[in-house]
Amino acid sequence: MSRRTASERHLHTSPVSGELLGTETGSALLDVLTAFHHPTRRWLCELLSVEGPAPVGRLASRTGLAVGSVSHHLGTLHRYGFVEPAPDLARDTRERWWRSRPRQVSWDATDYGEGTVARRIASSAEAENFRHHVRAVQRWLTEGEASPPEVRRAAVATDSLVGATVDQMGELSRRLTDLVVEWSEECRADALARPDVPRLPVRVSARVFPSPPVRP
Repeated sequence: MSRRTASERHLHTSPVSGELLGTETGSALLDVLTAFHHPTRRWLCELLSVEGPAPVGRLASRTGLAVGSVSHHLGTLHRYGFVEPAPDLARDTRERWWRSRPRQVSWDATDYGEGTVARRIASSAEAENFRHHVRAVQRWLTEGEASPPEVRRAAVATDSLVGATVDQMGELSRRLTDLVVEWSEECRADALARPDVPRLPVRVSARVFPSPPVRP
């Protein structure tokens, strides 16, 4: 019996529509949020993004998860465009390689009716996204002191509390988003042009929101 090709093995998890990736709305967006905002799947996405393409077996060893579990999570991520098969890297037909596929996801829980299941899914995704960033910050605070001085100087934490109109807050949100997206694309392009230059996995997280004085 001949083995299935990579495209045949991944046919059932192929992205719903490559043309719509990053523009989903309604129930389609909820499916994306459910797929991505799962701690294990988010972890696998970041491993592939930071450490590069990898076969399922290596990811299983790296995470301590069962091979079947890793394959299941990668299949879900593939369906919603976060990863893609990399059969060109396999040494034989038994190896199943995957690579990261960067894409944007944005949403507003208030787009869904209050008290609905959809609203709960969108709100839960936002809460899980926040917890993910908190875990990342906590790790930096714990391990950052051991980083080289130039790395610590390049990192920054900044905040501001100022009176602003809703329009001004929205404008800041748009400008920050555009800046981060543009900077990320520049970094990816530079990595392709200069693959031998040492790089760090740099996380950018910005939140813009009304906030009264925080009690200690």
